[in-house]
Amino acid sequence: MRDLINNLVTYRGGAFFLLAIAAFLEAYGDSCFQSALYRASGMSRVLAFVGGAASLVAYGLIVNGPRWEFGKLLGVYVVLFFCLAQIIARVKFGQAPTLPILMGGALICLGGVIISISG
Repeated sequence: MRDLINNLVTYRGGAFFLLAIAAFLEAYGDSCFQSALYRASGMSRVLAFVGGAASLVAYGLIVNGPRWEFGKLLGVYVVLFFCLAQIIARVKFGQAPTLPILMGGALICLGGVIISISG
């Protein structure tokens, strides 16, 4: 399995795919903890904590498993994390991004492009 993942990250599309999965798992795991702490009780709270922990463990394995230069990919990762976090916030919590969040997000995306181009 490790060889497959290491092979996958040698291709730009494969690295992007794994980064997108990692960003989703991190944002989703964080949202599970948010739900557990502030929106759930009883067994729902326990399941949210367990789901969040499982998601964050999977995120850690995906990010740290491959042999890649993560620092060079950080710009793309931060952009993916921001975008996926906004989607999850909208779908799971009904929170639409405000103008300041959209403006800050535009700067995050611009920073990701700069890091990717010059990295």
